[in-house]
Amino acid sequence: MTRQYSFQTGVRNTFHPVDYVLFGALLVICAGIGLFYAIKDRKRGNTKEYLLAGGNMSAIPVALSLLASFMSAITLLGTPAEMYNYTTIYWWIGVGYMITIALAAHIYIPVFFRLRITSAYEYLGIRFGLVTRSIASIIYIIQMILYMSIVLYAPSLAINAVTDFSLWGAIWAVGLVCIFYTTLGGMKAVLWTDTFQVTMMIAGLLAVLIQGSIEVGGFSKAWEISRASGRIWFTDFDPDPIVRHSFWTCIFGGAFTWLSVYGANQAQIQRAITCPTVRKAQYAYWFNFPGLCVILILCALIGTVIYAFYETCDPKSFGLISASDQLLPLFVMDVLGHIPGIPGLFISCLFSGALSTLSSGLNSIAAVILEDCVKLFCFKEMSEMRATFASKILAVVFGFICIGLTYVASLLGSVLQAALALFGVIGGPLLGVFTLGMLFPWANQKGAVTGMVTSLAFMLWISIGYQIHKPKVATFSPINVTGCNWNLTTTPASVTSAIVTTTVAGLATTTPAAQDTGTDLLMRLYSLSYLWYSATAMIFVIGLGLIVSLITGRTDPKTLDPRLICPIFDVLMPFLPKRWRRRLWFGVRHDEVKDDEPVNDVELAVNKDAPRTKNGTYQTENGVSNQAYVISGDEKNAHPRFTKL
Repeated sequence: MTRQYSFQTGVRNTFHPVDYVLFGALLVICAGIGLFYAIKDRKRGNTKEYLLAGGNMSAIPVALSLLASFMSAITLLGTPAEMYNYTTIYWWIGVGYMITIALAAHIYIPVFFRLRITSAYEYLGIRFGLVTRSIASIIYIIQMILYMSIVLYAPSLAINAVTDFSLWGAIWAVGLVCIFYTTLGGMKAVLWTDTFQVTMMIAGLLAVLIQGSIEVGGFSKAWEISRASGRIWFTDFDPDPIVRHSFWTCIFGGAFTWLSVYGANQAQIQRAITCPTVRKAQYAYWFNFPGLCVILILCALIGTVIYAFYETCDPKSFGLISASDQLLPLFVMDVLGHIPGIPGLFISCLFSGALSTLSSGLNSIAAVILEDCVKLFCFKEMSEMRATFASKILAVVFGFICIGLTYVASLLGSVLQAALALFGVIGGPLLGVFTLGMLFPWANQKGAVTGMVTSLAFMLWISIGYQIHKPKVATFSPINVTGCNWNLTTTPASVTSAIVTTTVAGLATTTPAAQDTGTDLLMRLYSLSYLWYSATAMIFVIGLGLIVSLITGRTDPKTLDPRLICPIFDVLMPFLPKRWRRRLWFGVRHDEVKDDEPVNDVELAVNKDAPRTKNGTYQTENGVSNQAYVISGDEKNAHPRFTKL
C-alpha cells in the first residue's frame, strides 16, 4: 500500500507513544545530569565551581558546549526554511564562521583570560569605569532574556505543529527542566548536558536527511529539482548592504554578527574561562568550528530535500502550517511519522538545542548579576556560600521571566532572522565597546559610554523602522500548489485565487528579484540587511567613541595596564620585524606581559602612572576614583578575583 502524505490527505501525522517516551527520556537525562553534579559537588560550595566548573575543563566538552549554546532550535528550524524560501547563498555564512572563530580566539579571549574574570563586563569596569560596566551589563541581560524567549518558543512551536501537545505545555515542561538542572548542577551540568545534546542534534538531523533523501528518490534528484527552480545559487556578489543575503553580506556581515556572540557574549566567554589555559580555550574555539559547519550543512541539505518533497504543493499555501518555521517538523512527520520513535528523536533534537541555549543563558545571567550588581552595589563582602546560593536564586528567577516573555517571541516572525537581528541590534554595540577598549588605547570612558548608548539607540531605530515600514524582500521561490489535494477543502476557488501557481518547468533561468526599497535614503537605511546590524553598530561605537575621546581628552596609552589591550598587529602580522611591531603598540607596554606568568597578587590599575591618594590607591582619569585593582588569588583558585584595595 502506497503511503500518503499530508498534502494528499490534508491530515498531519501525530506522535506515537514511543515518541513521547523518547522525548520524556531526554528531559529525564538532562535533569539527571544536573542532579548528579549537584550531589557530586555538594561540598564545593563556591562560585568558581558553580559558575566556572572549577576552571579545569578539557577543550572537547567546552567546544561542544560552545557549539550547542547558540546553534539552537532556531538554527535547526530556520536554516531549512531559508533554503526552502530563498536560495543556497546563505551557505556562505560558513566562511563567516571561520573569520569569527579566528578573531574571537586570538583577539578577544586572550584578554579576558589574562584578567581571570568571571563576568566579561568586569573588563569594562577596569578599562572604562563603573558606568560603562553597569550599562553594558544591563544591555546584555536584556539581550539574553529576549533571545532565550525566542529559543524556548521555537521548538515549542514545532512540537505543537506536529502533535497534539499543547504549545504552552511544551514551553513550561522544557523551561522547568532547564531551570532545574541549571540551578542544581551549575556550569558542569550545563557543559555535560550540552555535550549530550549536541550528539542528539546531529543524530536527529542525519536521520531526517537520510530518510528524506530516500523519499524523494535520492539527494541528487532533490538537488536537481532545486537547481531547476533556481534555488541553487551561490554567485550573488552584489555589494549593496540592503541585499538581504549576498556573498559579501553572508561572509563579512555574518562574521561580525557571530563575533558579537563569540567575542563579546558572556555565555561564550564564561565557557572559555572554564579551561585551565588560554591555549586550551583557543583549541575549544577551533574545535567548535567544524561543528558549526556540520550543522549548517546538514540543515541546508535538509532544506533542499524539503523543497523537492513539496515541489508541487506548498504546505503554507495549502494551510497545513502557518509559518515557514514549521516546515521541518511537518516534513519529519510526513517522511518519518510511520516509524515509531524517530519523530520523538527529532523533537528531542530540537529541544536539545533549546535546552543548551537556555541553560547557558541562565548561568551567564546569574554570573553577570552576581558580579556586576549584587557584589558591586549590594553585598561587597558576600561569602562564597551565600554568593553560590544567590546565583542559584537568580537562575530560577530569570528562568521564569524567560518563560513569561516567550509570548513576545511568538510575535517576531521568522525565528532565524529575529534571533540574528537581535545579535546585531543589541549585541553589536556591546561588541563595539569591547573592541574600542581592547584595540584603541586612546579611548576613554566618555567616548565608550557615548558610543555604546548612541549606537544602541541608532540600531533600535533602524530595526523598529524595518518593522513599521516592512521593506519588500521578494521570496525567491516560486510557489507551486498544483499537486495539492484541493478536493479536501470547502473553498478551493477562494484559496487558489490568491496563489500564483507556476510549474517548476520553465523556471530554470529564474534569478532572484531585487528588493523593492525605492530611492529614499531613509527607506534604504530601514532596508539594511539584518546581517550587517552588528558590523554597523560596532563601527558606530568605535567611530563616535574615538571622536568623543579625542575631544574630551584621550587616554595616554603609556598609563594603561597592557593586559587590557590586545596587541592587534602582533596577532595579525607576526611576521613583521619586532621593532616595527613595538612602534605599533602606540606606547602600550606589552613587553611587560606574558601569558604564562603567574597572576597572583599582580597589581592591575587603569592608570598605573596616575598619582596615588592618601590611602595609597589610584586616582584615574576614567572615573575609577580611589580604587585600584589587584588580582588576588591562592593556589587552590585557578581563577583569581579582582578586588578593591
